[in-house]
Amino acid sequence: MTAPRDDILVKVRQWATHADDDLRVAQHTLVLPADCPYRLVAYHAQQCAEKYLKGFLVLQGVDFPYTHNIALLRELCAERAPWSEELRDAEELTPFAIAARYPGNDEPVDEAEARRAVEIAMCVRERVRKALGAEGVGLFPA
Repeated sequence: MTAPRDDILVKVRQWATHADDDLRVAQHTLVLPADCPYRLVAYHAQQCAEKYLKGFLVLQGVDFPYTHNIALLRELCAERAPWSEELRDAEELTPFAIAARYPGNDEPVDEAEARRAVEIAMCVRERVRKALGAEGVGLFPA
């Protein structure tokens, strides 16, 4: 049995809200005057992209595994979203999902990498929001 559309829209909006929160954290952290934790900027950028893709999958009724793998999420989107190929660069974010959070697994992230991660997350956000809008999902703020 499928969930009523209103229930699905609530879930999609929740994914988008959480994704936007991650993006805001990443963007605001970048303006720290000193000692910016770039690894956390990259982590939150990855989380933004991941959550937007998952929100799209929820709308499409596609089950997805517990994963942080952007390539897999893009692949799951591809059947219903030819635009997912435009987001191939987002796969660069996958390593930040785990490595940036745990000691011993972390690789240093420099400012340029952190800024690129935010840029990619913003592209994913823009593309998925456009697709959601085309499906009649209103998201605020734009």
